[in-house]
Amino acid sequence: MLVLPAELTQRQANACLAMLLQGLRAKTQGEVVADASALAHFDSSALAVLLACRRESLAAGKTFAVKGLPSKLRQLAGLYGVDSLIAEAA
Repeated sequence: MLVLPAELTQRQANACLAMLLQGLRAKTQGEVVADASALAHFDSSALAVLLACRRESLAAGKTFAVKGLPSKLRQLAGLYGVDSLIAEAA
């Protein structure tokens, strides 16, 4: 499972994405789950990071889902029209 930090803004986005992609590439399973439950302070960069992880997962033939997506981030995804791209993990 990929774990997002408590804070994910433009300032942390590149480093966070690099860390998550490294973890994603190390996974051999067909399903990648990102745990966003720790996210407390974020901006639209958090969506960009999640979408980049999704894109990398799909390119590797894996599925991608998010666990514990904060409701405000879900609303932001809806505002940008990408909420259908971020599936909730079961």
